Amino acid sequence: MSNNALISVRVEDDLAKRLERLAKATDRSKSYLAAQAIEEYVALQEWQVQAIQKGVAAAKRGDVVSHDKAIAELKRWGKRAP
Repeated sequence: MSNNALISVRVEDDLAKRLERLAKATDRSKSYLAAQAIEEYVALQEWQVQAIQKGVAAAKRGDVVSHDKAIAELKRWGKRAP
């Protein structure tokens, strides 16, 4: 027996239709595609939250770059080409 949890979500009709079309086109179930989408979203959000928490912790320790040093470094990079 697999260790899968059942969840239920409500989505707009248009999204449900798009998911149905994609499921048919890829020969995958809607459940599989939804689970993959949720997995990717959660992984990205976890990464972002972790990066933010790491930055906040660094700032609390005083491990930051001054505004002047940051601007000087950006100027070293030069200007963007049009």
